[in-house]
Amino acid sequence: MLNSLSVKNFALIDELEIDFKPGLSIITGETGAGKSILLGALALLLGQRADTSVIKNENLKCIVEANFNIKNYNLLQTFSELEIDYFEETIIRREINRAGKSRAFINDTPVNLNQLKEITSKLIDIHSQHETLKLNETKFQLEIIDIYANNKALNDEYLNTFVNYKNLLKQLEQLKNEAEKSKLQQELVQTKYQELEDAKLKEDEQEDLEKEQDTLTHVEEIKLNLAKIYNAMSGEENPIILQLKTCVEAARNINKYLHKAEEFFNRLQTAYIDLEDLSTEVEIQNNNIEFNPLRLEFINQRIDIIYALQKKHKVNSCAELLEIKNQLNDKLKAISSFDENIEILEKKITAELITLKELANKLHEQRKKFAPKFEKEILEILKQLGMINATFNVKITKNQDFSETGTDEINFLFSANKNVDLQKIEKVASGGELSRLMLAIKAIISNSKALPTIIFDEIDTGVSGEIADKMGNILKKMSRKLQVLNITHLPQVAAKGDAHYKVYKIEQQNTTSSKIKLLSDQERLQEVAKMLSGENITQAAIENAKVLFNNNFINN
Repeated sequence: MLNSLSVKNFALIDELEIDFKPGLSIITGETGAGKSILLGALALLLGQRADTSVIKNENLKCIVEANFNIKNYNLLQTFSELEIDYFEETIIRREINRAGKSRAFINDTPVNLNQLKEITSKLIDIHSQHETLKLNETKFQLEIIDIYANNKALNDEYLNTFVNYKNLLKQLEQLKNEAEKSKLQQELVQTKYQELEDAKLKEDEQEDLEKEQDTLTHVEEIKLNLAKIYNAMSGEENPIILQLKTCVEAARNINKYLHKAEEFFNRLQTAYIDLEDLSTEVEIQNNNIEFNPLRLEFINQRIDIIYALQKKHKVNSCAELLEIKNQLNDKLKAISSFDENIEILEKKITAELITLKELANKLHEQRKKFAPKFEKEILEILKQLGMINATFNVKITKNQDFSETGTDEINFLFSANKNVDLQKIEKVASGGELSRLMLAIKAIISNSKALPTIIFDEIDTGVSGEIADKMGNILKKMSRKLQVLNITHLPQVAAKGDAHYKVYKIEQQNTTSSKIKLLSDQERLQEVAKMLSGENITQAAIENAKVLFNNNFINN
């Protein structure tokens, strides 16, 4: 249950702290005093969107904080799944800074709005005046039946299957579109691939061919210069190797007399061996190089093919051409596998559709099973609320198409009078009848939802007199199982409360502030009397108020 509420710098509220009691708590106050502001503050804790318009003093943060006793509501697992510290006395806080940035905390652990909603949706339900209008919506009516039938687990399973089914259909459509486009391109892709395949490219081929091309193009020049090198080193006219050999012998001759000569000898000997070896290699290379016009023509043609392919595909190497070839090959494989993949996906869709139909049928049967019982309980409460001739029916229509909630469309059909055909609620229910019908629904489903706290914002709109008294009795009965906070303008309802809070405004020089206080018994008597007679409280109003309170107050 809601133990306490603290509000700072929100709308007309400077700072407000109030403790709440179990049972039925009544909240009254003049129009504009700030009753709805309190609901707005609580709505922030339920994850409602926040902005800077709610901040009274733009230099300060807006803070809304509530203390809940959650001992008896089996929420430990939920807290654990969300990785939030669990305490039987749980504190939930929402802060909004002047830039409009919002932060939320549960037991001082920062949480996002989804986590906040997950927790608070299990703690409190706020019934606003706007929600009564939702009773005309078929989607809302379907939600009511599902809550009553305890279909949450089945709904979640169905929705997961539905989302997966829709995703599979989307994948199939995309795959078919890709297949169609790819098959149109298949001939072009095949041509490009075959061209690269026929080229028989090798990764380093271009570099090797270009080197060989240079060699064959300059054979004469190469042989001439290789001959020069060989003749200089090993020719008949004073060759370098012979001179070097003479140097080696000279260094050997003085080796035993000059210490440094040994180094000279070793270096000259090494140079002699290297040059002699080099001379041999030059001679061999010169003998091996021959001009081969056929080979040169082949290389030129091969390089032309490579250059043409590189220009066509806008790359600079054989390695890149081979990568393109692999990509084209992958595309061809993908095109050829589209039919297979489509077939596999269609089988998945068929299997998912079977599951979806089964779950939709289960939901339909559940709704059909619980609808008569729901109708009976609604009529019982409506009779308690003075609508003895009312008739109410849950019409369930099964459609062919699947939606997020199944294949069912639900309409609440209603008639308040004898011999009047049942019609959709929005066509026949007055404001007062809508209020009574909504209260009956809330009274029934509050047990199914097992919420600690429910707040009504003028659920009694459009009724008065004896009906108001009966609505108060319904609220009182509800409060035996959960905490009920009810904002009302009706004295008959106000007198049913276990506690009574009054919201009022204080006008100051430059500002107006909303306040709330818990009324004493005598203050409650005065407040209800005022609701009966207006600003000027008469003795008759006092006496009438006492009657409403079953004469529980001392006559002062």
